[in-house]
Amino acid sequence: MADGSVTGVRSLKGQVSEAEWTARVELAALYRLVALHGWDDAIFTHISMRVPGPEHHFLINPYGLFFDEMTASALVKVDLDGAIVQETPYFINPAGFTIHSAIHAAREDALCVMHLHTNAGVGVSAQKEGLLPISQNALLVAKSLAYHDYEGVALNLDERERIVADLGDKPLLLLRNHGTLSAGPTAAATWLQMFFLERACAQQVAALSGGRDHVLIAPEAAQVEAARQSGAGGIGSVGKLAWPGFLRKLDRHLPGYDQ
Repeated sequence: MADGSVTGVRSLKGQVSEAEWTARVELAALYRLVALHGWDDAIFTHISMRVPGPEHHFLINPYGLFFDEMTASALVKVDLDGAIVQETPYFINPAGFTIHSAIHAAREDALCVMHLHTNAGVGVSAQKEGLLPISQNALLVAKSLAYHDYEGVALNLDERERIVADLGDKPLLLLRNHGTLSAGPTAAATWLQMFFLERACAQQVAALSGGRDHVLIAPEAAQVEAARQSGAGGIGSVGKLAWPGFLRKLDRHLPGYDQ
């Protein structure tokens, strides 16, 4: 698979609207970026993207493909009831549908939703204090972060209302004993929010490896100032600048996502 193609999947380029194709390419890029950063979990976890239009369809990964082999054409289009609305040889992970359909249905601004099970993200999600204000990355996302208690594998549809309630209007969620989640209006914003959160989690795990007693909490004034700076459009504007660079990196290291 040196060319990045997926066996048995025909190209949908020119077969779907230009807006849908753009969404497919950006979503496939997100999957490969996760793999490139070592944040994937075999065929598990999910990223979804709303398809432009009134139908409330969204794209999600076919169950069985690894993130580093994801392509725009391989992504599966489903409705909010989990029904596949395109011809495809694949099916989807029910747990992924539960989490993502909940957020897409409730939040018009959440056009893209990313959920990960990284070692650092799960590690921090299992700590009672949650994300600590001990790094610049943590300070930049702290005010945007909500928490959801663990209820088991997300197969029960009635958990959706609790996920939505806990997330509220925030873009980031720490799912206790489970992992991280980012929801945003674009692929770029969703990716960079998660990038900051995952780095903050990794930095916290590293800092706590020496014990909790001597970890330095950032001064309160600095916490307030960092929250103000991040709330002034910081992450969103930086995301627009960084996203093309991430795509160029993919073109160098994992080309073929746009097939």
